[in-house]
Amino acid sequence: MNRNFLISVRRVPGLAFFLVSLLAIGLAIAVAGEAVADEAMASKTTTGKWDTLKTKYLTLTYENVEDLEAFNGKIDFSSDVSSFASFLNADQPSGTGIERTEFENEVIQKMDALVEKVQLILDMRKPINVIVKLYPDKTALQGAYFNIYKKKKQLRAWYIFEYNTIYLNVQDLFAEMFAHELAHAIVDNYLAVRPPRATAEILARYVDGHLRKKAKVY
Repeated sequence: MNRNFLISVRRVPGLAFFLVSLLAIGLAIAVAGEAVADEAMASKTTTGKWDTLKTKYLTLTYENVEDLEAFNGKIDFSSDVSSFASFLNADQPSGTGIERTEFENEVIQKMDALVEKVQLILDMRKPINVIVKLYPDKTALQGAYFNIYKKKKQLRAWYIFEYNTIYLNVQDLFAEMFAHELAHAIVDNYLAVRPPRATAEILARYVDGHLRKKAKVY
C-alpha cells in the first residue's frame, strides 16, 4: 500500500476506523456466504425419504425409482454362472422372498451376481449385507459427504466400514467402480483384523481390473 496514503489515513479523523469497519464487514459477508453455501450443499443431500430394495447381499436405498433405474443402467454386468457353481447354491433365490416386479428381480439378480464375482476374485466367501446409498447426482453425493465429515471433498464414491455403507452417484458410475467399493466392504467384513488402507486399496484395484476376466476357483 502507498506510504502517502497511509499517512493521509492517519491524518483524517475517523477514516482509519471506517476502513477497518469496512474490512470487517467484508470478512463477515464472506464467512456468512460460505456458511450459506455449506448449508445449501447439506440441504441438497436428500429429501429424507428413502425406499429400499433388499438382495441376498445388499440393501439398496434410493429416493425414487428413477435413481434405481439409472443405477441399474450404469452397472453393465452379467454373471458367468458356471464360474460360481463350486460355491453357490443354484436353488437359493436372491432377495427376501417378497413378491417383486420384473425390474426389481433384474436388479437383484445382477447385483448379487456382481457381489459373488467380487467374492470369487478375492476368494473371500462370507455372508454379508452391505447398505448401498444411491444419490441422484454429484451435488447430492457431495452433500452426503459434507453431512458426515463436516468438510468438502471431491469423491466419486466411497465406503465407510463403521456405517457398513457404500455411497454412489448414479450419474457417475460403472460396474468396475461399484466392484471396487464392494471389494472394500468384502475385505473389511471378511478379515478378523481390517488390513491397512494401502493393502485394501491394492485388493480393490485388483478386483476392478479383473472384473471382466474369468476368475480362478480355488
